[in-house]
Amino acid sequence: MIAEISDLKDFLDEKYEKYNHPDFIETDPIQIPHSFSDPYDIEISAFLAATIAWGQRITIIKNSRKLMALMDYAPYDFITNCNNQELKRFEYFVHRTFNGIDCVFFIKSLKNIYKNHGGLGLLFQKTYLHHKNIKQTLEEVRKVFFEINHPLRTQKHFSDVSKGASAKRLNMYLRWLVRNDNRGVDFGLWQKIPTSALYLPLDLHTGNVARKIGLLQRNQNDWQAVEEVTIKLRKFDPNDPVKYDFALFGLGIFEKF
Repeated sequence: MIAEISDLKDFLDEKYEKYNHPDFIETDPIQIPHSFSDPYDIEISAFLAATIAWGQRITIIKNSRKLMALMDYAPYDFITNCNNQELKRFEYFVHRTFNGIDCVFFIKSLKNIYKNHGGLGLLFQKTYLHHKNIKQTLEEVRKVFFEINHPLRTQKHFSDVSKGASAKRLNMYLRWLVRNDNRGVDFGLWQKIPTSALYLPLDLHTGNVARKIGLLQRNQNDWQAVEEVTIKLRKFDPNDPVKYDFALFGLGIFEKF
């Protein structure tokens, strides 16, 4: 059994090394925040790209670029200074079920966060330092995100982990901003959240691969499944368990494992 675990770790380490490489950026939505150098621009563009990161990756990237164009390729400046007239340009934006109504609210909420909470980075890190728990952090940040008047329909676009959501896109966002391994893919901007606290961004592909190799027994891709698979990945690397997102995702997407 110990040998099997060691073999699996070696296998996943090999795939992590293969896919955690700058070439990965070319086909992934993380290329959107890599278009910027200012930390605020990076965290905002990453948040919006992660928000619509479901479906075909080509479409996700195309629509994320469209969002950046609508913000004049200056997301922080736009969000902090935009007026109601300028918000109208987003009314016709659509990505699957994320439409103009949702988009306009997301920008208003981000404006509130940068005006009254110091921005996404400060909000996430301050909340984490208070709770020392990612699940509670996501719950509290969600409350702040919807503290201003909002359309009820838009709530579905910010995962509610208190109701068991896997929060794939939010966990992916945290991976992007928190991990810092000097490989050129993830940013490592938020240094007050340890990589050891992160959870796997669980989606159809990573879930299926995890089940095939015995890392996940639960059939449903929910928060319980996220906890189950992350606990096992922490045995392979307690300090950086979600580095294996590259391995599981690469196996599922590129190798059709």
